[in-house]
Amino acid sequence: MPDNLAAPPPSLIPPVARISRSDLHAALRAGLDDFRAAPFFGIAFSLVYVLGGLALLAGFLLIGQSWLFIPVALGFPLLAPFAATGLYEVSRRREQGAPLTWAAVAGCVFAQRDRQIPSMAMVIMLAFMFWVFVAHTIFALFFGLQPITSSGAAMLLSGPGLLMLATGSLIGGAMAAVMFALTVIALPLLLDREVDFITAMITSFGAVRENFAVMSIWAALIAGLLFLAMTPVFLGLFAVLPVLGHASWHIYRKVLPG
Repeated sequence: MPDNLAAPPPSLIPPVARISRSDLHAALRAGLDDFRAAPFFGIAFSLVYVLGGLALLAGFLLIGQSWLFIPVALGFPLLAPFAATGLYEVSRRREQGAPLTWAAVAGCVFAQRDRQIPSMAMVIMLAFMFWVFVAHTIFALFFGLQPITSSGAAMLLSGPGLLMLATGSLIGGAMAAVMFALTVIALPLLLDREVDFITAMITSFGAVRENFAVMSIWAALIAGLLFLAMTPVFLGLFAVLPVLGHASWHIYRKVLPG
């Protein structure tokens, strides 16, 4: 094989560093600075996420099954890290002092098709689809084949409904925690270095384990802010998703410096 077609050698992964809550504050400030410096990138990448959510909502409303959107909306944060890939590149280019042009940023994102991020995306999508299946199964266990009608709110607020929501929250929270641990460092690592997606997930899990308390706070912040941002018909994501995406890059750089 000619040298110019040979795959680049794998990157060395630096040791995981310990971070503190002050690092979370610094990362959020840096993420906000990135968004302010290049807002159009954040808005454009968020638009894809928002339009996808609105399209799903419209589809469920069209078939008269709007309740099906509940587990889908609750599982949407699982997709947020992959949606932020372009934001990682914006933060990386600002960090390096490289030009911020649509051709450069979009070209980098498009180039990931030949690297490991698509494999990581498949893992995330499978987890998302499995969560939707689990959520429907939980509903069937509590309500059988009974459909949610116009009195769906009353069903969900009934005794079985509240128990179902509690069970779903516990199971969904556990699944989200595992996916967070596997992806929070893995995706920016895959963008930044030449590593395979399995190594990236193992590294991410180890980084979360090493900084369990701080990363738990970060996970709670992400979940809470994304939930609040989705409440007004997903529109809050235009501000929240870019800031969190940029901040996630800075968290990665603090956890894996060098």
